[in-house]
Amino acid sequence: MGLGDVSLACAAALVDALAHRGVRHACLSPGSRSTPLALALARDDRIQIHMHLDERSAAFFALGIAKASAAPVALACTSGTAAAEYLPAVVEASQSRTPIVVLTADRPPRLRGTGANQTIDQTDLYGRYARAYLEPPVPATAADAAAWHDTGLRAVAAAGGTPVGPVHVNCPFDEPLVPVGERVSTPLPPAEETGPEARGIEEDAARESLEGFLATHAGRRGVIALGPLPPPRTLSLLSLGALLGWPVLAEPLSGLRLDAGRAGRALAAGQLLIGDPDWLERHRPDVVLQAGAAPTTRATQALVAGSSLVVLDRMHLDPDPERTAERRILADPELFAALAWDAHAEDRPDAPDGWLEAWSRADLLTRAAVDRTLDPWIEPFEGRVARDLAAFLPHGAVLCIGSSSPVRDLDTFMAPRRPPRVWTTRDLLRVLGNRGASGIDGFVSTALGVAVADAGPTYALMGDLTFLHDAGALLWSGADDIDLVLVVLANGGGELFSLLPQRDLPELRDLFVTPHQIDLSALCIAAGVGHERVLRGDDLLAAVQRAARAGGTRVVEVTIDPERGRDRRAEIRAAVARTLSDR
Repeated sequence: MGLGDVSLACAAALVDALAHRGVRHACLSPGSRSTPLALALARDDRIQIHMHLDERSAAFFALGIAKASAAPVALACTSGTAAAEYLPAVVEASQSRTPIVVLTADRPPRLRGTGANQTIDQTDLYGRYARAYLEPPVPATAADAAAWHDTGLRAVAAAGGTPVGPVHVNCPFDEPLVPVGERVSTPLPPAEETGPEARGIEEDAARESLEGFLATHAGRRGVIALGPLPPPRTLSLLSLGALLGWPVLAEPLSGLRLDAGRAGRALAAGQLLIGDPDWLERHRPDVVLQAGAAPTTRATQALVAGSSLVVLDRMHLDPDPERTAERRILADPELFAALAWDAHAEDRPDAPDGWLEAWSRADLLTRAAVDRTLDPWIEPFEGRVARDLAAFLPHGAVLCIGSSSPVRDLDTFMAPRRPPRVWTTRDLLRVLGNRGASGIDGFVSTALGVAVADAGPTYALMGDLTFLHDAGALLWSGADDIDLVLVVLANGGGELFSLLPQRDLPELRDLFVTPHQIDLSALCIAAGVGHERVLRGDDLLAAVQRAARAGGTRVVEVTIDPERGRDRRAEIRAAVARTLSDR
């Protein structure tokens, strides 16, 4: 029995535990020290393998699968700087509550600090961003397999615990690493089954919080602000707005930018309403109930900061980063809202007179004014691209939205979608993004990962810098059989900064906007993916439809004049101000 065979047996015991607890995908990168892990993962029929040359891209690819599937995904790499490449995706997974099991191969502990080749100290490499750090013993005998199996069980339990997030398993292996084929007998204890969640206790706590909330805030002028929410999603939070007589600001990442008729409706122009200082001054709420993560846009952040705030959330790290909330209710938002409807559908709490009607009327008028302003424009504009794409995508599709300007434009311009007549949560448009840490790195890899997770037809909307930042993912995975439409806003670089205070700096173009001269069509040819350039706003949806029908990974490049775009934003603000002023 060779040491390589023992190492493989221990790695197989670890992988068996992962697969037993629901791991179905693993992203690997080539390496020598990780040979036992790679072989164990590849030889387990329950796990689908995705190979990546670049560990950084592999990690974001795994992140996309985990976000789309809401199930833990394994990552495995060799030792040294390869493990360090995972850090950005681990940070995003930690901040966005995404379950990842990171398996880093390592030299034996005796080589740490000796200057041995390709050896760094990987102990707690990801610091507080990992929910747990686990390290099984260096495989020496068949008896060590039991400890590796137990490590796998503990890893998945920690990744799916409260809060959900990434777990780091550092796997030390001694040489030789390649098995000679001898079977190693490793009797393993049966995997323990997890017990059912104490649903009754959670419901009792949520019900008590609900009654306290209603006793304090029912009848006041309020607004419900929905940030990113974990699945599954129901209409209960929209119905809570109807029950209380409060308007609902639903970020697209909440999954509830919906018009569900009597069941409730999210505002269609909420960001534009609260972004108009005069209108907001006349309609400032007494209280904001924020459900989910902290708001994405500055307008909602200002609304939250200027109101009495109640945070309804039990999953996110910092739903109240400014510590302004008067109260935090540690309950699942969907459960909280469902209990409210069940308990008070017949005996409704007091609602403020005319409050919801005033918001709804202004919302409809503002939406109409914005659409009248957008529709005649011939040249593409970021806000119209976001509006049209979100309205066009089929039910059951997934839209991956890039950080920086695209996620904000989607929040501003996306109209509420009507659910199908008969639907489940898989029939709604899902909007996913890397909003945990809000970085632009690894976004193409994340979208590719979402596309292989069988979550529905997958599309992505991003700026050109976000696209270029992860161009390596396109070069290595673009020619694979992955159906993904990437809509790229080619506006010459980081135009977000021209909308921020940095716009007045003389170094704006050189230090912040960072214009580029890269031909995206040439890059797509090199990557073996389809490409089409759109020069007119009316041509966008036809190009997206052609790309989706063609299959594979394809890029729709939308050419945008950044100077004209800034003027367009000013026109929209003026149209909104006129509409609200006239009202």
